[in-house]
Amino acid sequence: MVSKYGFHFKLFTKTVGIALKQLIYALIFLPLTISAQKVSPKELARYETEAKAVTIIRDNWGVPHIYGKTDANAVFGLMYAQCEDNFKGIEQNYLYQLGKLSEVDGEKGLYSDVQLQMIADTADAIKDYRNASPGFKKLMNAFADGVNYFLYRHPEVKPLVFQRFEPWFALMFTDGSVSATVTGGLNLNETQAFYGPGGEKLGAVQKPNPDEREIGSNGFAIAPSRSASGHAMLYINPHVPFYFRSEVQLVSDEGLDVYGAVTWGQFFVYQGFNKHCGWMHTSSSADVGDLYAEKIVKKDGQWFYEYNGALKPVTSRKLILKIKNGDQSSEKLITGYYTHHGPVLGSRDGKWLALKANNRSYKALLESWLITRANTFAEYKKAMGLLSNGTNNTVYADDQGNIAFWYGNFMPKRDPKLDWTMPVDGSTAATEWQGLHPLDEIVHVYNPATGFIENCNSTPFTSSGKNSPDKNKYPAYMAPDGQNFRAVNAIKLLSNARNLTLDQLIAKGYDHYLAAFDVLLPKLFKAFDAAPDSLKNKLSEPLAILKAWDKRSAANSVATSLAVEWGALMMRQLPSPKTEEAATYQTERVETMLQSIGNGKLIALLVKAVNNLDQQYGTWKMSWGDINRYQRPADGKTYSDSEPSLPVGLTSSMFGQLPSFVSRTMNTKKRYGYSGNSFIAAVEFGTRIKAKTIITGGESFDPASKNYTDQAGMYIDGKFKDVLFYKADVLKHAARTYHPGN
Repeated sequence: MVSKYGFHFKLFTKTVGIALKQLIYALIFLPLTISAQKVSPKELARYETEAKAVTIIRDNWGVPHIYGKTDANAVFGLMYAQCEDNFKGIEQNYLYQLGKLSEVDGEKGLYSDVQLQMIADTADAIKDYRNASPGFKKLMNAFADGVNYFLYRHPEVKPLVFQRFEPWFALMFTDGSVSATVTGGLNLNETQAFYGPGGEKLGAVQKPNPDEREIGSNGFAIAPSRSASGHAMLYINPHVPFYFRSEVQLVSDEGLDVYGAVTWGQFFVYQGFNKHCGWMHTSSSADVGDLYAEKIVKKDGQWFYEYNGALKPVTSRKLILKIKNGDQSSEKLITGYYTHHGPVLGSRDGKWLALKANNRSYKALLESWLITRANTFAEYKKAMGLLSNGTNNTVYADDQGNIAFWYGNFMPKRDPKLDWTMPVDGSTAATEWQGLHPLDEIVHVYNPATGFIENCNSTPFTSSGKNSPDKNKYPAYMAPDGQNFRAVNAIKLLSNARNLTLDQLIAKGYDHYLAAFDVLLPKLFKAFDAAPDSLKNKLSEPLAILKAWDKRSAANSVATSLAVEWGALMMRQLPSPKTEEAATYQTERVETMLQSIGNGKLIALLVKAVNNLDQQYGTWKMSWGDINRYQRPADGKTYSDSEPSLPVGLTSSMFGQLPSFVSRTMNTKKRYGYSGNSFIAAVEFGTRIKAKTIITGGESFDPASKNYTDQAGMYIDGKFKDVLFYKADVLKHAARTYHPGN
């Protein structure tokens, strides 16, 4: 036996005797007893019992397949495995969800903390935990135990804030989405303006600043009538910051058997599949959170708001925020205000804005868990019938040949005559919610005759060709978003597809066509024809390259570099949308912009694009792959042109490409990817599951591991690995088998 210090104990103790052996052991393990998380003997005994009931098999890709006697055992093992891979990511997510970013990031995290602490009160989560059913409480206990046992066994891991995880933490993070917090269109600057220096504001005039980034995901479901095998298929393609989720499998003797992507710090599979069905969540623009404009007055030092002709007192809660400043920290006390609608997060035009939403609930976490256990369409609908998922659309397929789509889930009933994209009058009962729409009342598609479903964070009213939902049958608040170029591309690819194999479905999901340029380039070419000869001479070569281009991005393509540089400048000409919902009408907004932009501006932007490339790289004749690179720095943030990297032919999805690779310069000349395609899966639901997946770079977060970038080239090229779903296959490719704590 060799310790981490290199002592050969058997040989050593024969020489020095038993007493010295005991001394050496004590010295070696002293750091564990001093630095490890403090646990009671009773807790440790529980952890060790749970660990013995769990087996983790890491396959050759580093994917953990977690086997437990019970569901709770599997959850314990999952959290331990997540901590092994990326405890930092887990803690970061809970710093955000519990409103504690400023304890690490200082002042810059302060108003995010204010928002989150007001939106979700930890006291409510603790109450929900105490009132939870015994079976579900076991899962939350196992969630906390798995993390705490890891911290006990790994004293070298130094949490920034959380020295111990509590079971109720899971109830603060019930949605695995990258945009899991609904604010009703109110932004962080408005919260800072309201609660910042100077005290509460009586409705300072603030204008919203909707986020215009092109983010989102793709979900496709293929009916048996369109597949080569006669089985339904599902394509899971979230677009999120790289390394946002891990790929796992959870199996228990109680019947759990689910595979897919888990957001760091959660114990349910967010996007994935089990033996019988699969689900893909895309971020939804359904209006599920509303701002109420409250008429506020102050009397005798107390705030009141008008409601139905009477004054009601504004309630308050003290927020204590710890703010890091160098090696020191200070406390800041902020008084948060509430009306019966919810927390007051900002103000506009003389009125306070209170948020009504469903950002955190016991039923939301329960729903997220129950869909992983659903084996039939009816069981899946029953789980979704809890109506508690506030931010997601769902694309579904199963082994009975069903395909389905729901636009949203939690959907309040409201007066359809009102514009719910804007703040509504909080002084009258006429604007109150009137319960929730049941599942079959929200926008949905069940087994369309067209045989396909697509959702690309786009309008659901084109989701299945001629069998798409009828917009006139639903209130506007249910689906207020418009069309984007990704969806245009997806519909074109899927509407004529027949006899699709799994590999062909993957190829469509990785199609490099940039649909936006179908609209953008003809206008440019027309402007060029009308340009003076001086400009024609200067731009003749770039224009010839763009005219010959097939509108498909490629690593060896100069046209892609030109198009992306010019296209990005064009997208900046779009007028600012008035609301977040208006920002989703990408195709419409581009068409409107093209009608008003002059020929001179179009040509001037192309000149600027050519000059930008010249200045950045010394020539505009740069192949896209020489500019656009994949690199995974050891520290996760320091990119370097002098370090190895891979050329990438993909672009962001802003221009309608289905796969997404969002890149930018990182204090570098070249651009490096940081967001876009992450965990992707293609699944066929036959008598046996057939599935393929890929993940950005690799499963491991250890730069020294072979699994750190072993999937990078495959990820770039769209070459997926076979999923090892059945245990016999897992065992054939097992790289490491162990119990937590070994």
